[in-house]
Amino acid sequence: MNKAKKIVKVILDVLLYAFLAICIFCVVLTVFSKRDPDGAVEVFGYQMRVVTSESMAKCELTDVSAYKIKDIPLRSMVFVKVMPDDPAEADEWYRNLQVGDVLTFRYVYTTQVTITHRVVGVTEKETGGFVIDLAGDNVNDEAGQLYQSIDTSIPHNTNYVIGEVVGQSYLFGLIMSFLMQPIGIVFIIIMPCLVIMIMEFVKIGKVVSADKRQKDLEEKKQKDDELEALRRRLAELEQQRGSPGQGETNDSEGGEKS
Repeated sequence: MNKAKKIVKVILDVLLYAFLAICIFCVVLTVFSKRDPDGAVEVFGYQMRVVTSESMAKCELTDVSAYKIKDIPLRSMVFVKVMPDDPAEADEWYRNLQVGDVLTFRYVYTTQVTITHRVVGVTEKETGGFVIDLAGDNVNDEAGQLYQSIDTSIPHNTNYVIGEVVGQSYLFGLIMSFLMQPIGIVFIIIMPCLVIMIMEFVKIGKVVSADKRQKDLEEKKQKDDELEALRRRLAELEQQRGSPGQGETNDSEGGEKS
């Protein structure tokens, strides 16, 4: 039974510290990260974005088995390595793009939106620059399979690449989707404080309980010592009461002979 309790305690501790670590991670991102113009979090040259459509969700009609990045479910978090700012480095970056890579980019339909799609073609222009063709994997998407084309040679183009998707996490996406809601913001601020307060109250309770047990033990020892001393005293009195009287004398002693 004690072993089972220890296992449960270890599991609860791991879950607690994992939760606190996630909360701290989110707070650090909020405080120390910089923001993209459309509000994305960027840290050390990487952006973290939550996917809000099913255009890259798994589709049986699209074979992505040969690619590094497979399907990206709705509400997944994608980790985007931001492309270089330097023109020469950016040109080399575009040159190394391959069909199957997944890019996050800004694109204008009626308004400018952020999209994450797969590269389906890269063409280098003779006049300089590249034309990058992109499309979503999910041909069953209700919006239909949409294609985009970005010409990198157009100055100040409103259609431009942000960076390449190098990883994704569905779990982190769900967590961030929740935390981006008003209740999530309250949750991430208040819950760690409550958890820490509870942990401190538990520690204080253990210390008080330990002090009380120690005090009870000391009082019990003192009473036992007093009771033992009393018993010894009673035993001594009983022994004295049972001994011959010290003042008794023989009547014949000192008598005169006739």
